[in-house]
Amino acid sequence: MARPSRKLELAHPGPVVGVDEAGRGPLAGPVVAAAVILPEKGVPRGIDDSKKLTAAARAELHAKLTRVALVGVGVATVEEIDRINIFWATMLAMTRAVEALGIAPGMVLIDGNAKPRWQHPCVTIVGGDALCLSIAAASVVAKHHRDQLMIEADAAHPGYGWASNKGYGCPTHREALNRLGPTPLHRRSFAPVAQALLPL
Repeated sequence: MARPSRKLELAHPGPVVGVDEAGRGPLAGPVVAAAVILPEKGVPRGIDDSKKLTAAARAELHAKLTRVALVGVGVATVEEIDRINIFWATMLAMTRAVEALGIAPGMVLIDGNAKPRWQHPCVTIVGGDALCLSIAAASVVAKHHRDQLMIEADAAHPGYGWASNKGYGCPTHREALNRLGPTPLHRRSFAPVAQALLPL
């Protein structure tokens, strides 16, 4: 099966930034975006859509990417998700990730079909994390970063299984939500959390 390539990057003026997010669907925790500018040489091997990689592979690639690439990470909090909704919170996280790079991009390649309200030249690419190497790299960084946040949150809020489910609405998480009630990291604008807040 073909891996992501740099063909799309080479079609645009540099520096070319790949952007992807992690955490739109969970019931708890922030949404995280990453922006990555890959070096011309020395790109780590094995970069792929983060969903196709193990946690160990993502961790190893994350360490390598932060050494050789220019990486920016943006986070939108649970409070922001509840205030402006998950779509716009995702756009905010992407904006923060690109701003964190500290340079003006020549082109931004974004996974998906939506882009933030900004002035940067950009192209949206559906399935971009499987096609474009810099977007795939961003998907790895975003996923690893968010997973680590949720593992840390699991220690502060035990019982919900976040170290394994990362805040997604699996049966064990939903059962704990109904039994223990929401934490400050639960997204109250999401229906399962809102229902858990209702009085019996």
